[in-house]
Amino acid sequence: MYLERLQLSNFKNYTDLDVTFSHNVNCLVGNNGVGKTNLLDALYYLSFCKSYFNSIDSQNIRSGSDFFAIHGHYLLDDKGDETVAVSCTLQRGQSKKMKFNKKLCNTLTEHIGRLPLVIVTPSDQSLILGGSDVRRKFVDGILSQVDKGYLQMLLGYQKALDQRNRLLKQFYENRYFEDESIAIWDDQLVRYGEPIVEARRRFLDEFRPLFEEYYSLIHPNAQSTEPPTIVYESQFVEGIDGFATQLRDAYRRDAQTQYTTVGPHKDDFEFGIGEFAVKRFGSQGQQKTFLLALKLAQFEYIRTHLGTKPILLLDDVFDKLDMDRVSQLVLLVGSDRFGQVFITDTQPGRVEDIFRKAPDMPHRIFTVANGTVELV
Repeated sequence: MYLERLQLSNFKNYTDLDVTFSHNVNCLVGNNGVGKTNLLDALYYLSFCKSYFNSIDSQNIRSGSDFFAIHGHYLLDDKGDETVAVSCTLQRGQSKKMKFNKKLCNTLTEHIGRLPLVIVTPSDQSLILGGSDVRRKFVDGILSQVDKGYLQMLLGYQKALDQRNRLLKQFYENRYFEDESIAIWDDQLVRYGEPIVEARRRFLDEFRPLFEEYYSLIHPNAQSTEPPTIVYESQFVEGIDGFATQLRDAYRRDAQTQYTTVGPHKDDFEFGIGEFAVKRFGSQGQQKTFLLALKLAQFEYIRTHLGTKPILLLDDVFDKLDMDRVSQLVLLVGSDRFGQVFITDTQPGRVEDIFRKAPDMPHRIFTVANGTVELV
């Protein structure tokens, strides 16, 4: 799958843009703040119906305009025999609209997974340094792209969790607790929570070897000196009525805190290097390598399950990496193992040096400057 052509109207700092891309590696070079990341965010919109960087859609409309429009023209095979047109538009004061081949999507969730995409940005450091919710969102996002059933379970669980927490707050404010009412939402949490935990466990069993492989490809000496680890940490108790019993046992604590204190929404994934937590003891270079390996393993997992290569977006990923690892990364993502790749960088000479070492790698280099994109 390839994005052949991108058209933007009034999106962020772009008034009108029409650009055609390479099917392999596309490098967007330019100073900070000129719109390189905005281009990647437009691609993210076309896959996920939302921005990766700003959850308030109206703030992505260009200042002084009443709407934005993002149009992507995709080829679904190398020959170009099958094409699709995808559009995301927003008018101020109205709902966002997604169209797939000119047909309006009834819900945004029905579009998720049609155009698989993986993005890596500096803000992803929160995967390493942030709270457990960030790591759960990462895993749940991967599973939701490849399994619509998992996405529906997540939505069902979240709805039940919201209702249970609302009820707990009412109990606290009214100074009473009613077991029968809370048990209704307990049943819903158990119904959705048990398969969510099982799916996460199966996912990690398959994902961990992919992650370890990519970590060693980016950092060839790592396996012998600092093997990476991922551990799923869950409070979940298996067995008949295990989770249901946990919820009942937590009634007193939940009543005091006014929220549900046990369940899959409290799970975490512990990242380590050797015997140490990468969050606390990893160097910046180790953390960056760990993050890149996570994202490339995400790419491989999605490719395997959907049978197509996701588009890969690498936004300013070279910082904190030495030139050897930078070259290793570009040569890796530019190989047949991957599909279409977009890379942003502030140093044109750096990517040019890399491509001089790999003259047979198909690529295009674009200069980005305040709302314009020019092929070098």
